[in-house]
Amino acid sequence: MTEINCQGCGIEVQTSDETHPGYTPKSALDRETVLCQRCFRLKHYNEIQDVSITDDDFLSMVSRIRDRNGLVVHVIDIFDVSGTLISGLPRIVGNKPVLLVGNKMDLLPKSTNKNKLIQWLRSSAKEAGINVENVYLISSVKGHGMDALAETIEYHRNKQDVFIVGTTNVGKSTFINRLIKQSTGESDVITTSYFPGTTLGFIQIPLDDQTALIDTPGIVNKQQMAHYVSDNDLKVITPKKEIKPRVYQLNSGQTLYFGGLARLDFIKGERQSFVCYFANNLPIHRTKIEKADELYKEHLGGLLSPPDKDTLEIIPELTANTFRITEGNTDIVFPGLGWVTIPSGELTVAVHSPKGVNVSQRRSFT
Repeated sequence: MTEINCQGCGIEVQTSDETHPGYTPKSALDRETVLCQRCFRLKHYNEIQDVSITDDDFLSMVSRIRDRNGLVVHVIDIFDVSGTLISGLPRIVGNKPVLLVGNKMDLLPKSTNKNKLIQWLRSSAKEAGINVENVYLISSVKGHGMDALAETIEYHRNKQDVFIVGTTNVGKSTFINRLIKQSTGESDVITTSYFPGTTLGFIQIPLDDQTALIDTPGIVNKQQMAHYVSDNDLKVITPKKEIKPRVYQLNSGQTLYFGGLARLDFIKGERQSFVCYFANNLPIHRTKIEKADELYKEHLGGLLSPPDKDTLEIIPELTANTFRITEGNTDIVFPGLGWVTIPSGELTVAVHSPKGVNVSQRRSFT
């Protein structure tokens, strides 16, 4: 049988084993658009299905582009930079020019200083071993910044292929759909979803007779919160519109819970404002540190939700780290969840996050 590839995820279609990637019923092969069963259910029912592809398989697939010429467009999630910036990217894709694209800009408050954000992204990329040609801030959902980016891609690709790379769940497929729609008028060319790992193989969209725009499988980064929550909880913690900062005036000895997925303890310092940037639907609860453990034990999955029962089965236990803040306008970042801005310094906080999801601090750009 001639090889047929799924037009949603790019994987080779097979009709023999519905438990393996690429399965579709034989009757579906006669359709004009052939989708694997996984993509069909994703497109029509917004349901994701697990597949038996390992993290190493994903990495191996993407590494195949190392020896090919072209431009790399590295898409990251502005809301989860530490979880989506691929450290040592040149080791995977080779010595190609790289454009860094910060997606989901529409989720940040309008007061965000874009110049500071761009400078910070550039320096963060350099620390991760990536020298970028330029940094662009876009919203693939809203279309913001796409025209300028498209012009830059055309300039830097030098009549060669364009490889779109990123971790799972950064919005690569939505980004490519938007890029194609603006240039061709076609819509929904690639399957999109909230869920990690939608693209299982290379999807090539011709740019001309010799070159293509290539969507690559998402690289799995286990530091992303998305890998430790259920599909329903992922929808809760993933912002869908502009984040509204929530401000809490705290005295030392008080705690903030972000649902039941993370926690911040104000250990030492003068009364202070804590500005919280999380999905608007994620509940935040304040309590005293002395009562925090009891609250967690008695109300996890109830008052402290998410997690739901499915998340509770897979999420690691919370582990604590202490930060001493010495200067103002510092962010405490919970990868894949959000961050807390501390306007002034000289205080100590303890942060609790699922084991493997490493909290960090940075200079604030909001």
